[in-house]
Amino acid sequence: MNIGLDIMGGDFAPEQAILGVQMYLQQKQDSSVHLILIGDPQKAAPYISAIEQFNGRWTLVPATQEIEMDEHPTKALKEKPESSIAIGFGMLMHKKIDAFISAGNTGAMMVGAMYTVKNIEGVIRPTIASPIPREDGQFNLLIDVGINADCKAEHLVQFAQMGSIYAQTVLDVAQPKVGLLNIGAEEGKGNILAQTTFPLLKEQANIDFFGNVEGRDVFAPKADVIVCEGFVGNVVLKMAESFYHIFKNKRNIQDPFLDNFNYEIYGGTPILGINEPVIIGHGISKAVAFCNMIKMSEKIVSAKLIEIFKDTFKEQISA
Repeated sequence: MNIGLDIMGGDFAPEQAILGVQMYLQQKQDSSVHLILIGDPQKAAPYISAIEQFNGRWTLVPATQEIEMDEHPTKALKEKPESSIAIGFGMLMHKKIDAFISAGNTGAMMVGAMYTVKNIEGVIRPTIASPIPREDGQFNLLIDVGINADCKAEHLVQFAQMGSIYAQTVLDVAQPKVGLLNIGAEEGKGNILAQTTFPLLKEQANIDFFGNVEGRDVFAPKADVIVCEGFVGNVVLKMAESFYHIFKNKRNIQDPFLDNFNYEIYGGTPILGINEPVIIGHGISKAVAFCNMIKMSEKIVSAKLIEIFKDTFKEQISA
């Protein structure tokens, strides 16, 4: 298995990306995964000594350009073909790597995903999902968390299907329950989108639809997958992230539940619904986050998640 990592992406690149690689290789005893590090050799040079003991388990692919966090995604990808993100997507498209990770420009990652590896046939829109800590120490999966601010009911149905498959195959939830985020538990509640989505989710034989869940249920063990449009999902996610900053960092409150709000423990966010595995990391990712993004990519590839998505939506097209 070959996993590509953009070592130039993020606020602390390339140091923290390379230290994340070191952490992963120290924990991974076998050589079944080969890491393809994509970045500027000169900027990486001061930190490469950290992984020299693992020679043979990683390869550095030179990238002479960088896409900055504030650049226009489409323009940057077009004008910087030798950037780490552009090279990574090129390698992914030509099957030279099995997954691609970056904590760089999120817009460029989304544009690259949609215009190089593209959507799986039958998927209307790709989506991104994020784990949300819950009271029992496990995680719910919130989907969508930002790339689809305006949605139709059929989009949310597909998000529910992809989220359920992801929870089952990657997060090891045996029979994921799917909930629709709403302002009330009863059927018929909510705005037009929620009201039209509810009956469609009830009809889906390939998901276990729980029904509506409210905001107070987001951290509860009621539904393993919580579906909403990206506008609402992003607000919920950013609010959840603020808990860790306020209570842990500002007020120094020590609690195992709060520890689960640290984004680094799950690493990054997978783009679901495209033809190859792509993981987007937080711009402030440090070594632990990069290490966990590599682990996430390894599990997605091993679980054959993309193949399962393709089979699922192929059946729906032919039905």
